[in-house]
Amino acid sequence: MTKPETPDEKPVESQSPKEIARKVQFIEVTEDSEAQRIDNFLCARLKGVPRTRIYRIIRKGEVRVNKGRIKADYKLKPGDVVRVPPIRIAEPNELPQAGKGLKQAIEEAVLYEDDSLLVINKPSGLAVHGGSGIKLGLIETLRQLRPEAKFLELVHRLDRDTSGCVMVAKKRSMLRYLHDLLRTNGVTKHYQALVMGNWPTRKTKVDAPLQKNTLQSGERMVVASAEGKPSLTRYEVRQRFAGYTLVQAYPVSGRTHQIRVHCQFAGHSIAGDEKYTDEDDNKRLKTMGLRRLFLHAESLEFPLPETGKVLRIEAPLDGALQSFLTKLDQ
Repeated sequence: MTKPETPDEKPVESQSPKEIARKVQFIEVTEDSEAQRIDNFLCARLKGVPRTRIYRIIRKGEVRVNKGRIKADYKLKPGDVVRVPPIRIAEPNELPQAGKGLKQAIEEAVLYEDDSLLVINKPSGLAVHGGSGIKLGLIETLRQLRPEAKFLELVHRLDRDTSGCVMVAKKRSMLRYLHDLLRTNGVTKHYQALVMGNWPTRKTKVDAPLQKNTLQSGERMVVASAEGKPSLTRYEVRQRFAGYTLVQAYPVSGRTHQIRVHCQFAGHSIAGDEKYTDEDDNKRLKTMGLRRLFLHAESLEFPLPETGKVLRIEAPLDGALQSFLTKLDQ
């Protein structure tokens, strides 16, 4: 008679890849994983296992929920018990440790924190996550700063050269809530951008479809195209300088490089934008002291899930951008 399998007492989160590889695991689903697809649930817990392998063990019935076979799109419910078979997991490449200076800078950049949410004033030049040759980004650094946190996930993204407000969920329920808000324009996002030339006061919006293109070099570019996805950004002039305008941009949709390409489409590209601004203009700006993209996620505003109270978070401009504005104003 076969001895029935019993759950291990040691939580799966605290086990090494080798421990997971040689044991059957029984994982009870909590409210934080409610409505998550089983394939995504397993990918998050079996880091180093190819997604194709995960689909195969689901298809073969090696993964079970409440002792029954399921499909990859099965959505989990609190109290479900997931059986994960023994599976070989490649040892993950060890991430580089964030330096003391970077850790301190991120700790000092925390704008807001509660039990389920972090908001960071991301520095320009720091990617929000690793990838494409970058091993260490904001989220990896935060996980090193908060090793006790069981769940830390980016709610949305900012370009590497853009600074300002980035939301990081500390609970899956908050991640789902904010994703729903973002899909329905329930989060108001304002950006500051310094653009080339004299932005017309009457130009309060740019409504142009955007399409992603990838060049032979592998560089991702975005263009305004009738074949692209509908995209809308609203604008308001905040301050004028000789040859430049500081505008507030409010993206209604959330496309890649949206504000940057809409500014270029309007004939007023963003100062310091190495992708979408004239190279000679950028060289001149560098001699004037601007060595980065002048685009800053200034504020976020949205209702909190339990109370409905509207939370507004503001991120101050960094010293380099503020100094450049002061120079232009002289």
